[in-house]
Amino acid sequence: MTDARWVSSSLPYLTARPDGSPDAWSAETAAQGRRGRQKIVHAGEVPAPDVVAELLRVPPGETVVVRQRLMLLDERPCELTDTYYPASIARGTPLAGTAKIPGGAVTLLARLGYAGATVREDVVARMPTDGERHALGTAPGEPVLRLTRLTLDAGDRPVQVDLMTMPAHRQRLRYEITLS
Repeated sequence: MTDARWVSSSLPYLTARPDGSPDAWSAETAAQGRRGRQKIVHAGEVPAPDVVAELLRVPPGETVVVRQRLMLLDERPCELTDTYYPASIARGTPLAGTAKIPGGAVTLLARLGYAGATVREDVVARMPTDGERHALGTAPGEPVLRLTRLTLDAGDRPVQVDLMTMPAHRQRLRYEITLS
């Protein structure tokens, strides 16, 4: 029987993948003998929520591109991921659509000239909204983890914001830091 808890490292999700490679989620789950897939719930242009506007350094309500996904692990909902991009980067690209992106969004961003150079992550525990609880299949009273990730390019420009919500009791986040 597989462990119900998912152990995840951020690094595979931050670097471009070689041509022909699967996206990071599919590759990471397969490497652990699990099955990971994602459903695109919505993709397109939306007004920037306040937290996203602040991180992307745009005025609140300015148009940004979002990809909203439900991540499934062994067919069980395990994460809600909303990824936002400045419209100037993502408008008219596959980032604004619902089709699967070969190699994942980070690979496409790098090919478009927006490779990440610095990443900041913040994790908080909180109670889920009713919509989050329903989508993730958690019981009343079960908290979630909210991971907010900001990716900046080499010029310190924000290129991506991820807002990830996951059941706290089914997650373990792993961070390894190498100091040179």
